[in-house]
Amino acid sequence: SNHGLAPISTGIGINFPRAALTELTGEVSSGRPAVMLSLLRQVTEQKEFCVLVDVQDTFDPFSGAAAGIDLSRLLWVRCGGNVGHALKATDLLVRAGGFGMVVLDVSGVSSATMRRIPIASWFRLRHGAEQSGAALLVTSERIEAGSCARLRLSVRRKEILWSAKLLRGIRSIAGRTKWGGRTDVCFDSRSR
Repeated sequence: SNHGLAPISTGIGINFPRAALTELTGEVSSGRPAVMLSLLRQVTEQKEFCVLVDVQDTFDPFSGAAAGIDLSRLLWVRCGGNVGHALKATDLLVRAGGFGMVVLDVSGVSSATMRRIPIASWFRLRHGAEQSGAALLVTSERIEAGSCARLRLSVRRKEILWSAKLLRGIRSIAGRTKWGGRTDVCFDSRSR
């Protein structure tokens, strides 16, 4: 059980709770994927296993490895755009136990599709995380799980960092709500 383990560090001064559902939101080019990769790196560095349920098949294993993720400790579930399959897979895997973190990436899924997900599905996922002790992360451009999330971290782009004509990275601001009030943190997401 992961219940006794410390929260997971994002590397930007905000920790993610275990045995809870957390939402990570931010527009395209906000730095949101960098935070997700950092969390997966933190957990795999601690020799724990992670799951990435990837609805739109957007994860790039080469970028994941470059970010320091131990890919031998990551189960990548590709869903080909099928949100129903992604929800079922996430539910089964978060309840199975043995994973330090389960990520449900619904980035790029339309608002209309996401609105059709009943609130009971989010409560079920939250309950599964509470029972197994896993940190459950839902990542998207906008809030999806609502009141089922113990922590909500929103990331927004502050500025693009250039060196001559080459993209050096993105400076972002992350704001935390719930689970201890609101906190804003500035961080750089550097390109490699």
